[in-house]
Amino acid sequence: MFELITIAILILSIVFHEVAHGYAANWLGDPTARLAGRLTPNPVVHIDPLGSVIIPAFLFLSHAPFLFGWAKPVPYNPYNLRNGRWSESIVAAAGPLANLFLALVFALLIRFAVPLHLSGPFIEMSSYIVFINVLLGLFNAIPLPPLDGSKIIAAFFPGSLEYRYRALVGAVERIGLLGLFLMVFIFMQVLWQPFSALVTVVFRVLTGL
Repeated sequence: MFELITIAILILSIVFHEVAHGYAANWLGDPTARLAGRLTPNPVVHIDPLGSVIIPAFLFLSHAPFLFGWAKPVPYNPYNLRNGRWSESIVAAAGPLANLFLALVFALLIRFAVPLHLSGPFIEMSSYIVFINVLLGLFNAIPLPPLDGSKIIAAFFPGSLEYRYRALVGAVERIGLLGLFLMVFIFMQVLWQPFSALVTVVFRVLTGL
């Protein structure tokens, strides 16, 4: 039961992340995600069988040190977006910020559990929600393609450097799963220890646990 609950929280958190991208794009003038029916919280619409179910379940059941997954990317047309060079960065930032917002909401519930008379099982479930969403939010904010962070920082590069960087991000995205797994391999080899320490610190600061 614990395994199923954890995987369900991960899937719903990933869906929340993708829906946030769609809402940000729609807010900036691009209706692509809305017209495609991707602004719904219904997880069935967003689930990628490999990234939303198989890989998270495999990592969890094999006791891997790192749990991640993805949903079907929400489509958007950057040429429809307002706010010029910052528009794609705003859309990209919406996903990680949505996860961190969700983590904050449930962290506050944990902190006010006593006056709210919340049960032990609810607090335990909330702690999983906080941890998973802190992990997803911070992980996706890392400026490595194809993660959201690579698009967030693109607008901060000057002139031709921004163009070259966006070309690099696009090239990695075209590789597909190979690019994703290459990024995860580099991440695990170089950044995993400081990143896991950061996730733990943020979790404890938010929840007080």
